[in-house]
Amino acid sequence: MSITAEFLRRPLMTGAVAASSRRLAYAMTEGIGLEKARLVVELGPGTGVFTDAILARLASDARLVAIELNPALAARLSATRRDTRLTVKQGSAAELATTVGEPADAVVSGLPWTVMPREQRKHILDAVTEVLTPGGRFTTFAYLHAAWTPPARHFTAELSRRYSRLERSTVVWANLPPAFVHRATHTP
Repeated sequence: MSITAEFLRRPLMTGAVAASSRRLAYAMTEGIGLEKARLVVELGPGTGVFTDAILARLASDARLVAIELNPALAARLSATRRDTRLTVKQGSAAELATTVGEPADAVVSGLPWTVMPREQRKHILDAVTEVLTPGGRFTTFAYLHAAWTPPARHFTAELSRRYSRLERSTVVWANLPPAFVHRATHTP
């Protein structure tokens, strides 16, 4: 099963026509302290491109909890990744505090923020803020071609209101479509 097949079956749940590139995965995991993290949460791991990049940076005694809404993608990720640091949970990102049960040093998100309703997006961002440790990092990406749209502008404004520090990466051209990364720091 490919991400394209899942997109065609469930476009609002999947949110992407093609899997993210390794270069975008590198940009998503760069500079957010994964090497020193004890617990990392991944939202919407899909086919596992970001999962692999996270695991490559994690210490041997760290943990990664990946929360995937799509049951087919969650089952595939569980079946294809044999790393004891990884736990895949099928469920909603909005319930991540309950699902994880403890503070996380970083949250890496592949969720399709601009296609979800504003209230759902707010609820998930509240959950991310709740689970992050002081100084914890939140990273997600946006497609370059959609950055000017009202949903994308609203999302960026929500991040700016929630986080004391918000950075935007350079464009990752080696992705279909090209994208950039938002990196935010949680300081309560």
